[in-house]
Amino acid sequence: MKKDSKIYIAGHTGLVGSALYKKLQSEGYTNIITRTHERLDLRDSVSVKWFFDDNKPDYVFICAAKVGGIYANDKYPVDFLYDNMMIGLNIIKYSFIYNVTKLMFLGSSCIYPKICTQPIKEEYLMTGSLEKTNEAYALAKLSCIKLCEMYNKQYKTDYISVMPCSLFGDNDNFDTLNSHFIPAIMRRMHDAKINNTETVTVWGTGMPRREFLHAIDLADALVFLMNSLNKEIINIGSGIDYSIIEIVDMIKEVVEYKGNIEFDTAKPDGTMKKLLDVSKITDMGWKPQIEFKQGLRMLYEWYKTDLKNGEENE
Repeated sequence: MKKDSKIYIAGHTGLVGSALYKKLQSEGYTNIITRTHERLDLRDSVSVKWFFDDNKPDYVFICAAKVGGIYANDKYPVDFLYDNMMIGLNIIKYSFIYNVTKLMFLGSSCIYPKICTQPIKEEYLMTGSLEKTNEAYALAKLSCIKLCEMYNKQYKTDYISVMPCSLFGDNDNFDTLNSHFIPAIMRRMHDAKINNTETVTVWGTGMPRREFLHAIDLADALVFLMNSLNKEIINIGSGIDYSIIEIVDMIKEVVEYKGNIEFDTAKPDGTMKKLLDVSKITDMGWKPQIEFKQGLRMLYEWYKTDLKNGEENE
């Protein structure tokens, strides 16, 4: 990418997109194109066509997605399948029609098979059954990844699909039910600390293991790969995983919550282990810079600041 290339970030207000926007700005890219959901509904094919016709971007990052934790995925499977499918298919289609030089689509580690040899290599994609708790999301993402692959095959395009591990960072969703694991637990513990609640409940047994990456590190990897990788699927992660119990204990320490943790074993665990093989991107010369607990501290400081700003604006 040149510093004045037209770069479109789909989903620039979200967890990944906002980090990517800041990263591109910090590196001197001067022609970044964005649209809020209110101005552009990416599920609407006609609106997406008009956007591409008006702006004609050179590079496209597809960070926009409907995301959530186990509860949200289980409760709203139609939304997770339809919204994510339409977002991806529309942007990929019109990127081709309007001659985008290079496109990057964001997948996720959760779309690999439920039972998978660890660490998970890129070639394991679509080799087994999906985890039922996020099947709708996974099907949508897989369809878009295959569409990128088929455009590359049929039309010699340069579309990349990246597979990040679980993410966290600024602008995350802190809803206690519909958010991902880390912000949901962090908010529950923060609220419990403020309200002197004796116990915080966590879904599942606490035994599954998860790999996490801060969104700032992911943004760095996305720019690195857009400038160096061609027509491949590649994992992005830290290469280190922790049990849910260990993560909960770290969040408890960061929040300084003094109460008890109770695991509701009647609730689902999800996939027991999801550790990515990150040897490809490591061999290319990239690695994350933010240590996990440091990232948790950064997130908690952001959350407290966001809460304070919200209260001041009321």
